Amino acid sequence: MDLLIARDVTKRYAAHLALDKVNIAVPEGTIFGLLGPNGAGKTTLIRIINQITAPDSGEVLLNGRLLAADDVYRIGYLPEERGLYKKMKVGEQAIYLSRLKGLSRHDALQQLKKWFVKFGIEGWWDKKVEELSKGMAQKVQFIVTILHQPQLLIFDEPFSGFDPINVSLLKEEILTLKANGSTIIFSTHNMASVEELCDEIALINRSRVVLAGKVDEIRRNYGDNVFEVTFHPVEHDVAGWLPPEYRIIDGKKENGQQKISIQSFAGQPPNHLLQLLLPHMEITEFRELIPSMNDIFIKVVKN
Repeated sequence: MDLLIARDVTKRYAAHLALDKVNIAVPEGTIFGLLGPNGAGKTTLIRIINQITAPDSGEVLLNGRLLAADDVYRIGYLPEERGLYKKMKVGEQAIYLSRLKGLSRHDALQQLKKWFVKFGIEGWWDKKVEELSKGMAQKVQFIVTILHQPQLLIFDEPFSGFDPINVSLLKEEILTLKANGSTIIFSTHNMASVEELCDEIALINRSRVVLAGKVDEIRRNYGDNVFEVTFHPVEHDVAGWLPPEYRIIDGKKENGQQKISIQSFAGQPPNHLLQLLLPHMEITEFRELIPSMNDIFIKVVKN
């Protein structure tokens, strides 16, 4: 079941067409990557989902019905542009933002204290926001974003400014949120994080969705039928054992082993290539070279 659906969403600012009949469907309980180069239209779509602005045409549905004003309480949004009141104390700020999402002061205080301890920032409760580092301020905003347990979470570049340890901490929390039933829209330029976290993606370029689907299926569909074979060194030329529909495109020696990349042009299954090679060599590793999301992103956006 799809939790959120955008249908033919179009938005224009003066002479600029920000979104051109954009369609996405975000399955419930998944992490959905919203990708695209700068200026592609991602932020405009996120602002429409959050009802910060409205589409010129098209519609957005949540739980099978058109977005309503009170759906803001079902959505948690961590924007790329961080925004905390610098002169307020950290704890007061967190309680204030939590109450805007419908929590009572008592409930907000109880939950916030637990999260501050979990994120190692409890000692900053009575400090002013301006005393926080960028990373600690982002932790506060992340906590406030998820505190009211919304159905839909939208994270826009959530790892920006974090060191590797805190990136790992946030990734664990995002995966835990998914495991507990949250649906997450994840907007980022970090394609390694997309491969690690996302179930499905939509890639927006020049205001349109140009690629969408499950991450694993997209990577396989963009593969070039290239296989990497690692084996104990042999004296003979491997190419002599292969029919014309196979071509060696790379080769090297590494740690006392030979490693070659072979491309198939006939759509034969991997086992066919293995059957050709096994009588002539002792294979220690065999794998298909599947393109990364970073490679696919660049290829699609440049075309």
